[in-house]
Amino acid sequence: MTLLAAVLVVLAVALWASARVPEYLVALGFFTAALLLRLAPPAVVFSGFTSGALWLIFGGQVMGVGIRHTGLAGRIADVAARRLGARSYGAVIAGAVALGTFVSFFLPSAMGRVALLMPVAAAMADRYGFREAGDGRTGILLAVAFGTTAPAMAILPANVPNAVLAGAAEGQGVTLGYLEYLALHFPVLGALKAVAVAAVMLLLFPARLAAKPESGPPPAPLSGPERLMAGLLVAALALWATDTLHHLPPAWVSLAAAVPVLVPGLRLAPKRALQEVNFGSLFFVAGILGLGSVISYTGLGRLLGDAARAALPLAPGAPAVKFASLAAMGVALSLVTTGPGLPAVMTPLVGPLATASGLPVRTVLMAEVLGFSTNLLPYQSPPLVVASQLVDLPSRKATAASLALFALTVGVLLPLDYLWWRLLGWL
Repeated sequence: MTLLAAVLVVLAVALWASARVPEYLVALGFFTAALLLRLAPPAVVFSGFTSGALWLIFGGQVMGVGIRHTGLAGRIADVAARRLGARSYGAVIAGAVALGTFVSFFLPSAMGRVALLMPVAAAMADRYGFREAGDGRTGILLAVAFGTTAPAMAILPANVPNAVLAGAAEGQGVTLGYLEYLALHFPVLGALKAVAVAAVMLLLFPARLAAKPESGPPPAPLSGPERLMAGLLVAALALWATDTLHHLPPAWVSLAAAVPVLVPGLRLAPKRALQEVNFGSLFFVAGILGLGSVISYTGLGRLLGDAARAALPLAPGAPAVKFASLAAMGVALSLVTTGPGLPAVMTPLVGPLATASGLPVRTVLMAEVLGFSTNLLPYQSPPLVVASQLVDLPSRKATAASLALFALTVGVLLPLDYLWWRLLGWL
């Protein structure tokens, strides 16, 4: 069973990575093969559909439809364009990355953020005159997409992999603190990663501003639907940002905010609003989550982890070698498990890894962030794939940006992160 699971996983990952077959079709093929081969029960294979993450995406997409239909996306884009100014294309890219990173502190789900921010990013590109497909439009869209996904790995409640790591760490008797996590990871993997994102966009997608932002006439007063949509959005943001107080899962907040958008009499969405929801992306995300569950259920994850542990130099001493080995193990495993699945697969190995390396369990747990924050290809980060799909960006452009950011991370950021860990006494 493990061998069959390995073959299926490798095939699914290869097809997702190649982008030659629609992501949703690969997911459907994975579901079918896993069930026919009896690799896992239906509850495991289809676990992605019962995950709150899927319904968080659905709610976020419906809200995205609402902010576009009511005109709120264009209004927000006008405000953002005025705030960013029109000094240069570089300033616009830097501002777009900063916007995505800033929102990561207040919206605890990358899926929800990209569903809400990508329509705004598209409207921003329009305001700057980049209405047609080209480097300028691509740069702005990907700056927001990468800006709100990559640096967020350094903010504990900001995405699924972080949350999975925190939950898995509790199973090891370790509680990860918000400020502790932020202090260790954000200076390099958050702030400097945001700088690297901006540099990648300017390098790969250069452009020039031909004119000032196309802001049009002074904005009219908010219409009734705009006010209602803005109220729903503010309420959702407030509930997301205070989830530690009321303990409502972000997914159910997203779903509760989406329901009024679909009520015909409120005029927040077109009559056929569900036709504007990208169900293909929902099947893809369900497939990614199901893949991780099957890997865990069949024992493939533990097998891969054991093999990686045996192959890596983790003997006591040489902290730089141990840091690089743990980072390499996480990066390699995430190619198979994807970001959300990495903590579930790697955390059970923390005890043996700590013993072999002589490092504290807490340090080995935190080293998992090095793996799931260093993505080689977009499929490893489902929110990034969804972001590209929401604005119809060719996958090859997101792949090029991901490869460039990977090279900068491995060549520059991880060595700096090692020095930061040493300075703080984690190694």
